[in-house]
Amino acid sequence: MTSRPQKLMLLDTASLYFRAFFGVPDTMTAPDGRPVNAVRGLLDFINRLVGEYHPTHLVCCWDNDWRPQWRVDLVPSYKAHRVVRVNPGETPDIEEVPDPLEAQVPIIEATLEALGIAVVGADGYEADDVIGTLATTATMPVDIVTGDRDLFQLVDDDAGVRVLYIARGVGRHERVTNDVVREKYAIDAHQYADFATLRGDASDGLPGVAGVGEKTAATLLQRFGDIPTIVAAAEDPDGDMGPGPRGRIKAARDYLAVAPTVVAVARDIALDDTDFTLPRSPADADLLAAISEKFGLGGSVDRLLETLAGLPA
Repeated sequence: MTSRPQKLMLLDTASLYFRAFFGVPDTMTAPDGRPVNAVRGLLDFINRLVGEYHPTHLVCCWDNDWRPQWRVDLVPSYKAHRVVRVNPGETPDIEEVPDPLEAQVPIIEATLEALGIAVVGADGYEADDVIGTLATTATMPVDIVTGDRDLFQLVDDDAGVRVLYIARGVGRHERVTNDVVREKYAIDAHQYADFATLRGDASDGLPGVAGVGEKTAATLLQRFGDIPTIVAAAEDPDGDMGPGPRGRIKAARDYLAVAPTVVAVARDIALDDTDFTLPRSPADADLLAAISEKFGLGGSVDRLLETLAGLPA
């Protein structure tokens, strides 16, 4: 039983392996010539993060559904630009992923399983929702590793939840607390989902409120606190909201009735009962050795195993 303070690290796994795929040269290949840059890059990222932060528990959070239908039903443009249209007229549900990366995802899953690192997803939900649920229900401090600003909404200084934001690279990540969110956006972290809803997010296909950018969104949230109160103020003929923002909010009332549900990460989904303890040695050493040999993962696997074995007691 560990005597060091317990700490949970939640990885936005796809965010990390996409970054590895595009950041690590594709000349990094298996003996049979297939690229393994995403696999080795992800393992090296995990090694670096574990070595720096020494978590006692770690979860690779998974997108079982990268574009849940319930979100699309509310905002049809949600992530629509990322979809591969296989047959015209059909409802597509395939995310556009480069073939050399798609081929590496099963190798990533097999390697994590052999290592004994927990992988958790939930049908009908994104990795963000898994992260939201685990961060909200955790009984220990939480570090969320992601390149997605949407997860800033989970930052909670009182609960010890922060984001390790990797947009500039894993080696140059930023520790995001509520003070950081306030400095960047002039709002509190718990308001970030409403801020993103108002401002919009092209990367997720969220249109936002026409004419409302970051500054106006922040000003409205500073004055009124949240979207329901903003909408109520816009609808109040005796309120003191200016005519410009009032008109924009009223024109977007249908969007504002549904978009907050899309932007807010789920915090209460049912997840399988899994042991999140970070292993000090592989769950299946023989299988891991076989995978490592077949795909030429040696250096990355060896470094991670050395880091795991050397973690403080």
